[in-house]
Amino acid sequence: MGSFSIWHWLIVLLIVVMVFGTKKLRNMGGDLGGAVKGFKDGMKEGGQSDDKTAAAVVPGQVTNAQAAEKPADKTTIDVEARPRS
Repeated sequence: MGSFSIWHWLIVLLIVVMVFGTKKLRNMGGDLGGAVKGFKDGMKEGGQSDDKTAAAVVPGQVTNAQAAEKPADKTTIDVEARPRS
């Protein structure tokens, strides 16, 4: 009583085919397959673009390579901001 038998599933399948038709079901299957493929490709590209964005420099940010190229500016003071207590 807790699970459906094969006959229950066949009747459900028959009703679905009668309501939607085989052509519509075939198109829906193709669309679903294309969506899954697009999702997988997006996940692969997303992992690659994360590596690229991690290496990207934010405008105005000084990287270690740039800091090594320039001599230290004597007028710049490097401080650390602390919240007031």
